[in-house]
Amino acid sequence: METANQIVSLGTFQLLKLPLGFIRVLEWLFAIFAFATCGGYSGQLRVSVDCINKSDSNLSIGINFAYPFRLNRVEFDVPMCEGRRQERLYLIGDFSSSAEFFVTIAVFSFLYSLLATVVYIFFQNKYRENNRGPFIDFIVTVVFSFMWLVSSSAWAKGLSDVKAATDPDEVVLLMSACKVQTNKCSSVYGPRWSGLNTSVVFGYLNFVLWAGNIWFVFKETGWHKGGAARYPASSSEKQATAFNQQVYSQGSFDQSGGAFTGTGDFAQSEYSQVGNYGGPISYTNQ
Repeated sequence: METANQIVSLGTFQLLKLPLGFIRVLEWLFAIFAFATCGGYSGQLRVSVDCINKSDSNLSIGINFAYPFRLNRVEFDVPMCEGRRQERLYLIGDFSSSAEFFVTIAVFSFLYSLLATVVYIFFQNKYRENNRGPFIDFIVTVVFSFMWLVSSSAWAKGLSDVKAATDPDEVVLLMSACKVQTNKCSSVYGPRWSGLNTSVVFGYLNFVLWAGNIWFVFKETGWHKGGAARYPASSSEKQATAFNQQVYSQGSFDQSGGAFTGTGDFAQSEYSQVGNYGGPISYTNQ
């Protein structure tokens, strides 16, 4: 308990109340929801084959599939309505690339946002040292924003293809027994898509979070006009600044005084020249 209190006392948890830290916490939470709803999915559909010979029929054929949606490896046996013969079929399509890409981005964004939150809390001085931390944080945030947009769009397209490939009405067309008009084939029920639909929503929400956080990370860099004001100046820097201001003030005063004197000398010189020029004229008239 004492160790936990010491760790808490060393951290700057006030940063979690600021937009930068608060959004980072939301990012790793939403990343968990994204890869959990996609990577943990498993679905099932059922179809029925009603043959003329009822003994050959199978009214409940279950077809199971799951992440990463390599449907061309999902096999199932269906009756051929020719005695006891059965045929082994496979679903169509391999949609693992878009699904795995989406889950990979979610996992890495979760790890980075968690690491960034720890750095914000316990290593704030190291983070702001030489402006290197905010610069790296800004670049990574921009990259993840773009990757979330790409992966979410790719997974949304992949999900629509998975839905089409696992549509029971389309699966029935793969069966040779269903091509005979005397046999009746139908779908019992289809997969439930609420979990995968939620994963797409969380993907775009993650994109919004990361894209919105770009501005707050940018404010931490030295590129922002107020970036330098965040770092408190040391006592030696303050003394040097005050000394430079004092020297500048004295130099400005001397220059202004010299300019005034020079102007006076110029006026005096001009006056004496006019006076000298007037002297001979007055003498000649006399």
